Amino acid sequence: MIREYITSDMDSVLSIWLESSVKAHDFVERAFWESRLDDMRSIYIPNSETYVYESDSEVKGFFSLHDDTLAAIFVAPGCQGEGIGQKLIAKVKSLRQHIRLNVYKENQKTVAFYKRCGFREVLERKDPHTSHLELVMEFN
Repeated sequence: MIREYITSDMDSVLSIWLESSVKAHDFVERAFWESRLDDMRSIYIPNSETYVYESDSEVKGFFSLHDDTLAAIFVAPGCQGEGIGQKLIAKVKSLRQHIRLNVYKENQKTVAFYKRCGFREVLERKDPHTSHLELVMEFN
């Protein structure tokens, strides 16, 4: 089930974010993602509209919206391929008519996922934090 995030979900959300980020972005050092954990905990999650996917009393995925930007969407590595990401995207689409997101161009698996979900590329630019190319994608 997808439900609104509650404070007690924080550790699960951060764990999913870190492990999924490392797995999906093997071209960025793990230390970079670890260095962003405090920002996720104290800035990004508290200031976003976040929902979690929960099954058997365990958080297995989440997304965070900031206005019309899908700032984060992650599924626990061991649960990927089970349709959780599609369910999370469907929930996002039920909440927003226009959605914008950024994704690393090198993360082709995720780029393909977003395209299957109806997103289109609108811009390519360099991420100021990692210097890797990222795509700006939109759905509307």
